[in-house]
Amino acid sequence: MALFSAPEKEVGLMLDKLSLAGLVPVIKVEDARDAVPLCAALKRGGLPVAEITFRTPAAEEAIRLVHEALPDVLLGAGTVLNTAQADAAWKAGAGYLVTPGMNPEVLRHALEKGYPILPGCSSPSDIEAALEMGIRMVKFFPAEALGGLDAVKALAGPYGDMRFVPTGGVNEKNVAAYLRHPKVAACGGSWMVPQDAIEKKDWARIQSLAAEAVQLMLGFNLAHIGINCRDAGEAAHTAGLLAELLGWPAREGANSLFAGEGIELMKQQGYGAKGHVGIGCHHILRAKWHLERRGVRFNEASAKKGPDGRLRLIYLADDIAGFAFHLIEA
Repeated sequence: MALFSAPEKEVGLMLDKLSLAGLVPVIKVEDARDAVPLCAALKRGGLPVAEITFRTPAAEEAIRLVHEALPDVLLGAGTVLNTAQADAAWKAGAGYLVTPGMNPEVLRHALEKGYPILPGCSSPSDIEAALEMGIRMVKFFPAEALGGLDAVKALAGPYGDMRFVPTGGVNEKNVAAYLRHPKVAACGGSWMVPQDAIEKKDWARIQSLAAEAVQLMLGFNLAHIGINCRDAGEAAHTAGLLAELLGWPAREGANSLFAGEGIELMKQQGYGAKGHVGIGCHHILRAKWHLERRGVRFNEASAKKGPDGRLRLIYLADDIAGFAFHLIEA
C-alpha cells in the first residue's frame, strides 16, 4: 500500500504542509478551553501548527474547539494509542495523527481510513515495518534519548526514502542542527509552549516564544548586497575601487563581480532600481511558506533551481526602498 496513492492525495498534502511549517509545538492541555487562545498565540507568533496530545481527557474537546475556531491551523492529535482515539481525533477535526510508537493496528486503521499519520519509530525494525506499509515520513521518538542527530544520520543512510520528524529532547539549542539535515522534515518540541505558561494563561509569552522559535528555524541573515552597474566596465571599476579601499579581493561571477563575499557588482541593470539584497536562510521553501502566510508575495518568474531541481533563489514581488530582495538558501 502506497501512502501517497491517488485516493490518498490529501494525506501527502497534509504531511507536506507539516514539513513546510518545520516546527510542531507539542501541547498538553488540562482545560480544553485553553486550547484556542494557546493556538491563537502560536499563530500570531508565526506557528500556525499544533499537536494536541491525548495525554489528558481534555484532548478530544480541545481539538474540536481549535478546529472550529482556527480552521487554518495545521492541527494534529498526538499520543494516539488505539483506533478509538484515532477515530475520535479525526471526528473532532484533527488533520493528522501521531503515535508515540510503531502500532501496526493503529497504523493500518489510519491508512484504511485515509488519515494522515506519523507513526513513532525508534529502531530500524520500526522503520522497516513503516516502509512495508507505505509510510515515507515517521516521528523519531524519543530523539535525544536515542542518540539525537547522529542517530538520524545513521538511520538515513540505509533508509534513504524515509523522512524523519525528531521529537523528544528537541529544543532551541539543537533544533537548527536537526532541521539542516535533508532527511529531517520537521521537528516536534514543547519549549515554545511551557506548561507553566499554559497554566498561567500567559499567551503573550507563548506568542513571543513561538516568534523566537520561527526566527531561529528560518535563520534569516544578510548574504550579500548587489549594486546595479551600467555595464561590465563599471562593475570592474567599482570592484577595483572596493578592493583598493578595503583590501577585499575581486572575483568573477556569472553575470557579476564580487568584492569580497558581501558586495556583488552587477554587469547590467538587475532587479531593483538601485540593486538587490540577498537574504540567506536555512530552507528556502520553508522560509517562502512562512513569509507567504505573513502576506509577502513572490516573483515566481525569478525562481532559480539547482542541479538537483531544488529551489535555490527567488525574489520578492515588491522592492523595498529601491532595492529588490531575494531569498537564497545558504
